[in-house]
Amino acid sequence: MSSKFLGTGVALVTPFKSDLSIDHDALANIVNFNIENGTDYLVICGTTGESVTITKTEKQAVVKTISKANKGRLPLVLGIGGNNTASVIEEINATDLSGIDAILSVSPYYSKPTQKGLYQHFKAVSEACPTDIILYNVPGRTSKNMDVETTLRLANDFENIVAVKEAGNNVAQYLQLLKNKPEDFLIISGDDDLALGIVLAGGAGVISVIGQAFPKAFSNMVRLGLKGEAKAAYAIHFKLMDVVSHIFEENNPAGIKAVFEALNLCQDTVRLPLVPASNSLKEKIAAFVKDFE
Repeated sequence: MSSKFLGTGVALVTPFKSDLSIDHDALANIVNFNIENGTDYLVICGTTGESVTITKTEKQAVVKTISKANKGRLPLVLGIGGNNTASVIEEINATDLSGIDAILSVSPYYSKPTQKGLYQHFKAVSEACPTDIILYNVPGRTSKNMDVETTLRLANDFENIVAVKEAGNNVAQYLQLLKNKPEDFLIISGDDDLALGIVLAGGAGVISVIGQAFPKAFSNMVRLGLKGEAKAAYAIHFKLMDVVSHIFEENNPAGIKAVFEALNLCQDTVRLPLVPASNSLKEKIAAFVKDFE
């Protein structure tokens, strides 16, 4: 299996200052921290990047900061998705994708379309998009699962639909995708807790939340998994299990930002309706970071 989206991608946070403006210096530092410690590709303005509370102008500025810090070293994936197909296509057409290797496009949320509606939505997105597309199925946020049959139909019908980030925490669905996918289509875990098991079953890797805070350990775990070295990979998995659980206890990205605050890489500020992690959660996270080797 050979792809620029093989291994560990990280769903980058968008750091904020106390006044809720974007902290571009912190963002650039996080990018460099990940590049220097083994991350394979960067995902911009996904859920973890608080994309729903960032303006179009801010999104452009975030892309510029990440691209400048990256200096072409890692592939870049940009989140462009939504529940208004026409608006998604409009954003694709209005965005300079020349330095972007793929878009990550979430399954339409809130509207709860049928499987036929999901297929027609991504068909329209595919036909409008000049670059590769990674589908993003996250039924816990969209309230609608994209069935295996729909994902595989899209994978077979459109050359620029190259992967799915599957984040339903549903092992049976992962395995059905892995069993029946086209040879070159990538199944990427969107669940940090399941990532290693999915890789060992034939998955291409992960788009991770926790990976951006512990990139050396997490990316090493995934690489070991891709080589089939399960025992060594699970030794790392077990070391990270507690913090993976911690960061999703309240909301994402409040948890991962609390980790970054403990690492002195950015503040834990989030935009409403999200709120920062509770003091009790931050204490657990800080204790883990202090003791992690």
